[in-house]
Amino acid sequence: MTQPPRSGSGRNNPRGGKRPGDARRPDDSSRRSEGGSAQGRGRPGQGSGAGGAGRTDAGKPGGGRSGAGRDQSRTEFGKSAGQSGARRGAAEAGAGKPGSRKPSTAGAGAGKPGAGKPGTGKPYGSKAAGKAGAGKARGAKPQRPAGPKAFGRERFGQNLGPVSRADRPARTGTGAVSDLHDPEGVRLQKVLAGAGVASRRVCEELIQAGRVEVDGVVVRELGVRVDPARAIIHVDGIRVQMDETLTYLVFNKPKGVVSTMEDPEGRPCISDYLKPQQGQRLFHVGRLDQATEGLLLLTNDGELANRLTHPSYEVPKTYLVQVRGPMAHGVGAQMKAGIELEDGVSSVDSFKLVDSTPGHVLVEVVLHSGKNRVVRRLFDAVGHPVERLVRIQVGPIRLGDQRQGSIRALGRQEAGHLLALVGM
Repeated sequence: MTQPPRSGSGRNNPRGGKRPGDARRPDDSSRRSEGGSAQGRGRPGQGSGAGGAGRTDAGKPGGGRSGAGRDQSRTEFGKSAGQSGARRGAAEAGAGKPGSRKPSTAGAGAGKPGAGKPGTGKPYGSKAAGKAGAGKARGAKPQRPAGPKAFGRERFGQNLGPVSRADRPARTGTGAVSDLHDPEGVRLQKVLAGAGVASRRVCEELIQAGRVEVDGVVVRELGVRVDPARAIIHVDGIRVQMDETLTYLVFNKPKGVVSTMEDPEGRPCISDYLKPQQGQRLFHVGRLDQATEGLLLLTNDGELANRLTHPSYEVPKTYLVQVRGPMAHGVGAQMKAGIELEDGVSSVDSFKLVDSTPGHVLVEVVLHSGKNRVVRRLFDAVGHPVERLVRIQVGPIRLGDQRQGSIRALGRQEAGHLLALVGM
């Protein structure tokens, strides 16, 4: 005697025929309609058995399905919780997607991707997603211009991107493009390519996009010729240095080295760390006292050195300061407000607590003052003598992970940022 097929398999049923016992069951169409209405009335998770797992929208977020459908939903929740910006906002409105039978207000997690931790009313990654979005909004970098990247072929140096428009000094150029044209000069795109900005084809695209300035005037025409020895050219606000005789170096000064090229007392000095060919006509920009470590710029560009050290340009310098702790509350506010020293009032632009260990505190301060030993004197005035002092940044140039005692050359982009900072 042939056994009837098991319930739910339907494998041996003739097409259009009925299975044994179908008289006791509603037909498929009525079951679907009843299931849809029951789903609309009930809470998520009320689907049952193989029938719930076999429905077409079993994997939709918010549908309380069982088995594989629920696993798929959790996977989608995990993906959507990691989205950012507009995509995350669109995902949170997932209850209104086409084909969703649930109203957006039905139950906890009624269709919001990322709202589905079983047994809790908290969405997956809601706090982290909110913090990430807020952080991007607060700490947003200058938006990079669309199109090709300038200085993209550099093999060394830090990638600083374009100069922020807020940081670009006002250009004095007011003439027309025709006034810049020098019939005896060199095509602008060839000058840019020779200076290492990009290939000649990419330089043409930069010019047509309005990202190149010559003597303060934006140039969009490809036929302009300029004199490389006299023209002042900027790309994305970055000064293009075409004088190959100028040198820009970064020295990570160790403790105990004197900030001078030669010392009559025989103490370790900068020239001890320079190669013979590097020491010609180089001088240091500013100075660090013998006990202070960190970034020291070396160059033979006298105009740049004068501007970087002149108080009117207010070039920011960043230091890491280790002092004996604990530090009382309000010291940072006191130093930002200004402290009376023997040569006048001095203050810091920024004060940030970096780390604290038993007996020691690490602080990051930013200031633009060039007074002698000003950082040490400020911390002495608030009752926290400096134990160790390291300069980690000057303007846009960072020390990074450069080995102590080593010297590296600035990339063209870094040098261009430094020149643009002081209006060159």
